[in-house]
Amino acid sequence: DYAQEPWLDGETLKWRPVPETSLDDKVLRPASNPFQPEGGLRELTGNLGRAVTKTSAVKPEHQVVEGPCVVFDDQDDFLKAFKAKTLPAGDFICVVRFQGPRANGMPELHSLTPSLSSILDEGRKVALVSDGRMSGASGKVTAAIHLTPEAVDGGPIAKLCNGDMVRVDCEKGTVDYLGDATEFLERTNAERPKEADGMGRELFAHMRRAVGTADAGGAVFW
Repeated sequence: DYAQEPWLDGETLKWRPVPETSLDDKVLRPASNPFQPEGGLRELTGNLGRAVTKTSAVKPEHQVVEGPCVVFDDQDDFLKAFKAKTLPAGDFICVVRFQGPRANGMPELHSLTPSLSSILDEGRKVALVSDGRMSGASGKVTAAIHLTPEAVDGGPIAKLCNGDMVRVDCEKGTVDYLGDATEFLERTNAERPKEADGMGRELFAHMRRAVGTADAGGAVFW
């Protein structure tokens, strides 16, 4: 019975009803008295699409980030730029695209976290925008992830160029390109890197064609 707790009466295991109220509200609270007025996840919407972000580990002063974006088609390219110290000296938005379900199976991007966190520790503002995924340990950096539609499906993220102004606002729940809307729509979408092909990946071409969007779970079979 999951509504009861086990306890030992001598050498005999017995069950008793659990308390109806929390014994320590620092650990467990009712919905009428939550730890915070809002949950730790937030949906972001805007002219770049739909994304999700984890706000519970991000300080309030880091939940709104606006700046020029630096665009990468692979997380390794960002790490190379970080090590080479070629990233902008001020605030910026790190965009990592072609990481969605249909592009390359939506790999884990958690290796970005230490580098982005160190930039934040320097006193700069930085955020991540990606059609890829990160684990629940995404840390203290604002990350708008699972962006839909993804780049390979012609999502707006495929039109972003280095220097474009982007704003991620966890307070208002928005993720937006801040430039001229008409000029932006007229741009040609970036193409998926050719390096993503080969090495036997063609075996999964049929799954790439059938896979759903990130916001629907990225499922292949329905």
